[in-house]
Amino acid sequence: MKILITGSKGQLGYELQRSCPTGLEAIYTDSAELDITDRDAVFSTIAELKPDVVINAAAYTAVDKAETDKEICYAVNAHAVGHLATTCRQHGVRLVHVSTDFIFNGEKQSPYQPEDTPAPLSVYGDSKLKGEQQLLEALAVDHKAGYAIVRTSWVYSRHGNNFVKTMLRLMNERDQLGIVGDQIGTPTWAHNLAWVCWQLALQSEVNGLFHYSDSSEQTQGISWYDFASAIQSIGFEQGLMCETIPLGAITTADYPTPAKRPTYSVMDTCRIQKALGFTAPHWRDSLKKMMQEV
Repeated sequence: MKILITGSKGQLGYELQRSCPTGLEAIYTDSAELDITDRDAVFSTIAELKPDVVINAAAYTAVDKAETDKEICYAVNAHAVGHLATTCRQHGVRLVHVSTDFIFNGEKQSPYQPEDTPAPLSVYGDSKLKGEQQLLEALAVDHKAGYAIVRTSWVYSRHGNNFVKTMLRLMNERDQLGIVGDQIGTPTWAHNLAWVCWQLALQSEVNGLFHYSDSSEQTQGISWYDFASAIQSIGFEQGLMCETIPLGAITTADYPTPAKRPTYSVMDTCRIQKALGFTAPHWRDSLKKMMQEV
């Protein structure tokens, strides 16, 4: 089986490369090798390589910058997905696409189901929703190779820029930190998300829209403050910092950003766990493993 991966230099792309199942021919591309915003390049590359599956791990993820960088954001997160989906349909190729919790507005206050109505608050969230819609328009009806959309949240890895690595740096530089405590979600180690993507690529009978994040004790998720507290506790245990510092919970209003974020974005992951026959790892266990790698 031949699988083409886009966005190979990102967090998910990195984890896909180091967790590739044996016996597969994986072709890793980033924007330098394949500009997915270029329709002709997408068409010619897939026609030439003839993959069985495409995993689209490419995305514009600078949430705040997207508010003013709209054209590029929509080009990568929406129109490029349309190029991939249309080409996959023409060539009978399965498509696995990664989306986000930011397509929801956070007003539900109970775990989001895949069928819940999207209502993005930001350019980033809207661009990712438009990407989903373009994929579904091309592939949802009578595409024999199938497709899977997997929405995820709060992704981190030892590779690239993310909340965990930022917190570790700041905790070693500052005397105290204030962390947003009124935005609730669930962290996802990109290594676990990569495993899910590989399984969705290999199991052609598993199709549709799914949610994946690591699990938590409660369906209500955790706050960024909770996440930061765990990072500090584990980091101190593992010797990644010499001492702990005071952490305080602040409100979203105390830390204004250009892009509005959902206050609650916990997603129900039962469907993906049942479809693939696994139990999602606990977010704290995953965090410990990632920080051991750091």
